[in-house]
Amino acid sequence: MIDVHCHFDMAKSPERYISDNEKKQIITIGMTNLPSHFQMGINHVRRYKYIRLALGLHPLRAKEHAKEYSKFRQYVDETSYIGEVGLDFSREGFSTKEIQIKSFELVLDCIRTKNKILSLHSRRAEKETLEMLTEKGVENAIFHWYSGSLNVLRSVANSGFFFSINSAMIQSDNGKKIIAEIPKELILTETDFPYINNNDIENVHIYLSKLWNISIENVEQIIHNNFKNLIERITIK
Repeated sequence: MIDVHCHFDMAKSPERYISDNEKKQIITIGMTNLPSHFQMGINHVRRYKYIRLALGLHPLRAKEHAKEYSKFRQYVDETSYIGEVGLDFSREGFSTKEIQIKSFELVLDCIRTKNKILSLHSRRAEKETLEMLTEKGVENAIFHWYSGSLNVLRSVANSGFFFSINSAMIQSDNGKKIIAEIPKELILTETDFPYINNNDIENVHIYLSKLWNISIENVEQIIHNNFKNLIERITIK
């Protein structure tokens, strides 16, 4: 099982959470919202085989970004995973739009010559996120919980970027429409823990099994192969 986007640092007991996932051999990529959070957690994660920690600058924490830029640069070579990063032009994030753009540009400039995988927040800014990735020549990214238009989704897919889907998406009509448009070879799974109740990835596997009319085992194999293909992008260079 693969969880490419969660926030285990926000669990009541992060050590227990990742220890349980390690025992179950669940590949788990934990996001951080700020580099200072990555700094606190990275040494706890290094000893695990299936657990990784991503370096993040969450767009909804934009007011705190300026004092974190130096830490982002300091830790960017400590992990292959960058997240949660991106843009949020929803009502919640629109007031910090300019800071977000500056921060995302800094992130992309820092990693554009490095072999990294990004997990992207793009709410109400899907088109702008894609444009910035393209402009900077970034190739390896996952659009986490995509909720934009189908037209932009197709452009994202045509650019070869991945999408991570979760159990909340299979509960909404819009989420189902989006999942149906994503090519099989670009789908990954996530929990977005702790922001989704009943976030079991098995429910996503069951849904995809019915949607694609294949066995759950075949769904799991497709997701595994997709993740393997993404990892190979940053290792075979």
